[in-house]
Amino acid sequence: MEYFLMAKILLVEDDTRLASLVQSFLTQHGFSVQLQTQGDAVAEHCRQFQPDLVVLDLMLPGLDGFGVCRQLRPWYKGPILILTAKQSDIDQVLGLELGADDYVIKPVEPRVLVARINALLRRTQTPARAEQQELQFGALTLKQRAREAWYNQQRVELTSYEFDLLWMLARHAGQTVKREAIHQQIIGREYDGLDRTVDVRISHLRRKLGDNAETPFRIKTVWGKGYLFVADAW
Repeated sequence: MEYFLMAKILLVEDDTRLASLVQSFLTQHGFSVQLQTQGDAVAEHCRQFQPDLVVLDLMLPGLDGFGVCRQLRPWYKGPILILTAKQSDIDQVLGLELGADDYVIKPVEPRVLVARINALLRRTQTPARAEQQELQFGALTLKQRAREAWYNQQRVELTSYEFDLLWMLARHAGQTVKREAIHQQIIGREYDGLDRTVDVRISHLRRKLGDNAETPFRIKTVWGKGYLFVADAW
């Protein structure tokens, strides 16, 4: 994908052999890649390098990947892709709760990793020729170019994934957006019936936008189908 050539990636991996292979493969596919092996040095490296995306291992010296997510998410707005050998559902949900945008289990086919990276970049990078787009629902304003959400004149801090999910739901206000469609368009892969990524993100959106967690009235769950953005609830 020519549009993403030279997108900057910060690869955080302490396995030197694996890191070298991944860095080499990503570089061959047109990315500008810097490597960091110490978890407690990631935040400063990220501030200096300003990557478009972070590929993050969980098992790191100095500070584990969960701790890195906690440090980055208050200010880093780019996608974070966790690449790890840890396969438990608990680790996956925790990673997503802390702000990761995707979770990939090692070993992974290099071409699959590139596809997942491109899917995240496709969501978060808008071509310069794109027109300014804005959606307004009562006290809620969504600005696509700036990738900002404002509610009651206050900016709502959203991750890149959360903004894209909210934008997709808002663009289809009053219609049920199927879970399968969200996975295909936002996550970039088919829904396997088990992935909880969307559930976690919907929960985050409800909390940040003042929706009721027990009986949501702004972003409703349509059981067995998907989610419904209620246009007149803002």
